[in-house]
Amino acid sequence: MTSTIDIRSDADRALKARLRTMWALGDYPAVAHDVIPHLGETLVAAAGVGPGQRVLDVAAGPGNAAIPAALAGADVVASDLTPALLEAGRANAAAAGASLAWEEADAEDLPYADASFDTVLSCVGVMFAPHHQLSADEMVRVARPGGTIALVSWTPAGYVGQMLKAVAPFAPPPPPGASPAPLWGDPEHLAGLLGDRVSDVRTERRSVRVDHFDSPSDFREYFKRNYGPTVAVYRSLADDPERSAALDAALDDLAASHGAPATREDGTVAHVMEWEYLLYLARRR
Repeated sequence: MTSTIDIRSDADRALKARLRTMWALGDYPAVAHDVIPHLGETLVAAAGVGPGQRVLDVAAGPGNAAIPAALAGADVVASDLTPALLEAGRANAAAAGASLAWEEADAEDLPYADASFDTVLSCVGVMFAPHHQLSADEMVRVARPGGTIALVSWTPAGYVGQMLKAVAPFAPPPPPGASPAPLWGDPEHLAGLLGDRVSDVRTERRSVRVDHFDSPSDFREYFKRNYGPTVAVYRSLADDPERSAALDAALDDLAASHGAPATREDGTVAHVMEWEYLLYLARRR
């Protein structure tokens, strides 16, 4: 597989700088901790990560998969484009008693040798790199023959895919050549990206129960404060209160249609949603 994107051009460097800034907005480490705290553990278990393996977490963020992989006994490198997320990951790892390496790296141009890792994984991370083919090529390249490629990605039809679709009309246009992130949750799209370079492919649609929010508007306000892409869009609408209010309504309507009140274990009432994701497992040929 090849791509015509020049990842060392001035335009791409400027794009990656904007992405670093966007993911440092708000508090994504809080989102990972509050909303999907066990999703990385699910991926690590499904991938069969264990002692003696060398593992790369691509677009690791604050370590929701990298830290469980290290605690499972693997030799782990957590890579991410955004230094602020790596710093949060180091703090999370220290609190968990996990030892691993944290390295700044572009998913589309990984600074690792061919066939360096037994397992290459990403938990709702690599899907947000703009040029899907480049990232897929890099994940295959650094996996050893017979090694595992393991992904958790939000699906287009699931809640996060629909949220990103709802936000898109209010956001600046995507950069040239960029593809929508939720396509990583489509098995056919992954088959096109990875082709015959992988075998023993397994895909499974699952969902994660989200009960952190008290109401649809609570979800909206939380993501306005903490989720970098949403924070960036609202900032771009700062001088347009009418469009900002329209986005508020769109997010409220979406959350309301994808959840219902339910009682938490502590007896409080939450607006509970099921967020669909695709679990993808394969081996490099």
